[in-house]
Amino acid sequence: MSFGPFADRQAFRSWLAPQEQSQDPLVFALIDRASGKARGMANYLRIAPEWASCEVGSIWYAPTLKQSRAATEAMYLMAAHVFDDLGYRRYEWKCDSHNAASRRAALRLGFSYEGLFRQHMIYKGRNRDTTWYAMTDRNWPAVKAAFEAWLGDDNFDADGRQQRALAEIREGLGDQSTQN
Repeated sequence: MSFGPFADRQAFRSWLAPQEQSQDPLVFALIDRASGKARGMANYLRIAPEWASCEVGSIWYAPTLKQSRAATEAMYLMAAHVFDDLGYRRYEWKCDSHNAASRRAALRLGFSYEGLFRQHMIYKGRNRDTTWYAMTDRNWPAVKAAFEAWLGDDNFDADGRQQRALAEIREGLGDQSTQN
């Protein structure tokens, strides 16, 4: 990310305070319903209503949210809002090409690889190559069905462990995430 790390909580709060006034990026707090505590954040950015397109990015998860059912649900809810509520046609995910976890997450969530933008930007004193992914309204129905099947209570055992992986479910539904 182009911002952070922050020296302390106050530095983070100073950065965060003006974000509530921003319309692009549009910052969302990811709140644990049981505790009422923030467990992460994610942004819509590069919001282009005229093109019916936006990006999800600047995703931060607390350790308690990482690789959890709630983290996947948060990404599902954000995608559902983009396609089902806003009627957008394109939803993008971009990340530093060195960020293997983000690249894996994009693919796991049903985004399709679109390419590498070499020397896309300079940040933190180095060239950044950016890996681009997207999903479109054409493949959203299949991606949505997989999310909903994965998130279903019957996909989790009594200890909260998944029975089937999200990619496995998508494949079983005839994954169309990479089709136009």
